[in-house]
Order: sequence, then C-alpha cells, then structure tokens
Amino acid sequence: MGSSGIGSAVAVSETGAGTADGGQARRFDALLLDFGSVVTFTAFERHRDSERALGLAHGTFAWLGPVDPDTDPLWRSMERGEISERDYWSRRAAEVGSMVGKPEWTPLDFFQAIRGDDPNLAIRESARQTVAAARGAGLRVGILSNELELYWGRPFMDRLDLLRDVDVLVDATHTHILKPDPRAYALALEALGASPQRVLFVDDQLRNVEGARRLGIEAVHFDVAAADACFASVRRRLGLEPNECEEAK
Repeated sequence: MGSSGIGSAVAVSETGAGTADGGQARRFDALLLDFGSVVTFTAFERHRDSERALGLAHGTFAWLGPVDPDTDPLWRSMERGEISERDYWSRRAAEVGSMVGKPEWTPLDFFQAIRGDDPNLAIRESARQTVAAARGAGLRVGILSNELELYWGRPFMDRLDLLRDVDVLVDATHTHILKPDPRAYALALEALGASPQRVLFVDDQLRNVEGARRLGIEAVHFDVAAADACFASVRRRLGLEPNECEEAK
C-alpha cells in the first residue's frame, strides 16, 4: 500500500497512468480484485491440510463449495441467494468448531486455526504475478472485499506482502456495504479515480460479477478450479501478455 496504509476502510495511494508498454493506448486504467478465493487459495482447496492441522480424519470435510458444488448443498443455497456468504462461513465455522470442542467458533476463529503461521502462503502465485505486472504497466490495482479483516484479522493482514502492493483497499468489514450493492463498487471506483469502463473487475461470485456489469464495469467470473488460467486471461485482457492470436503470428 502507499503511505496512507490499510488502517481505514478505503486506502488510496497514487500510481502512474497513461499508456501500456510500448506507448500503445490501453483499454483499462485499473484492476479491481476480490480477495478471498481470488487472491488467496480457498479453504476448499486446502481441506486435507486443514484436517491435519485440526487433528481430524482424512476426508472429514466433504463439502467443496465452488470446486464441486454438487458436494455442498449449503454452498448452492448461498449461490441461490437464500443465505449470504457470511451466513455460509458462520455455519461452517460452528460446525467445524463443534468437531474440535469449540462450538462458539466464528469464521475468524476457523480461518486462523487452519491458515498456519505465514499468511503469505495463502496467496496464489498467479495473483502475485498479475498484481506485479499490472503495477509495472502503470495500472492502479485495488481490492474490493466483503470481509477481508472480518475473516483474516488485522495481525494477519499486516503481514501480507501483497497488500503493500495495491493502491486501494475497500473492505466491507468497515464500510458495511456488501457486494453486489452498487455503492460498494462506487466506493472502489472513487478510490481508484477511474470510470467504470476503464476498470477490470475479478470475483468468484457470479452475483458480484453481475453487479459490476450492471454498472458498466467489465468483469471476469473467476473459476477457482482453473485459477492460473483465469489470471492468465486477466493479464491478456489488460494487455500485459499477448493473446493466443498474437502468439500464433
């Protein structure tokens, strides 16, 4: 982050702007990312590690969320809008907490128990590469999250290297405005200093992607089962890598 840090709900620092590499006019001025599941690995991808960390039998966690929705009726209920994502993780945290004698667990308790000592190990390498490439090309980079500090906690956040490399952080833990509420995107656009048409947004929740598109923001529905390929596509859309047609020439 810039000198303003991440102490407030919206933190902004200035970056370069203008043209992409080679002086060509570029299509976007900013990249806006969801945090959990996009920048970070999902809890679903790390189930076996989590079971070991908690002393539970292999295969205890059979619910796989977006990795395999058919295994997870509660996740499908969330996708249908019957419960919120916060509701989903509150129920899962209490369920897992009960297995280890701590039925009072909140999502923060659950995530802290399974993440280990180094929060940077939770960050996708393809996310690091994409943020670095975007910043190197002079694009602003922001994060728009519904529950970053709520689920990660301030001490973990303060040790996340990637958060030092973004210009804007809008976290509903503090704003209390959840995606897909249009006001959430408006806060991010204002902080980025960019118009909707000049921002590329990435989120793993379809309802959040659709919310962005309704405001004229181009949005990518992130597939956690093909994360590296999704980030490669994002880099191509941003003009940071040649597309397949250009590579074939």
